[in-house]
Amino acid sequence: MEIALRAALVGWLAADPVLGTELNAVVEEAPSRTSLPWLAIASSASADWSCKTAPGREVRVALELHCRGDAPDTAANLVAAIEARLEALPRDQVGFRIVTAQFLRARAEQRGESRRAVLLEYRFRLLAE
Repeated sequence: MEIALRAALVGWLAADPVLGTELNAVVEEAPSRTSLPWLAIASSASADWSCKTAPGREVRVALELHCRGDAPDTAANLVAAIEARLEALPRDQVGFRIVTAQFLRARAEQRGESRRAVLLEYRFRLLAE
């Protein structure tokens, strides 16, 4: 279910009209030759979350936004759009249902050459159909 969730997240975020015009890529891992800004799944991990009637997983996903800018609020609008899109993710997916989706934490980091990275971590609890 973890791999299916990762694919669903990439597809859902890439299909957003706002993010599609603002980001140069929405991918499963850091792109090798894409100009900023881009969004990638930095990592994920899963654990058992089964119940008596269905297998399940708790999946933690870290999304990382890379952009350029020196101001602390450089990526504020993009982060808000990403968070809004994740909250609107359809609960019924192919092969599983998202029971809960919860924001866990965020981290922003200023890097060299006016680069900025924002990490967004979420927890998804899934049950197989």
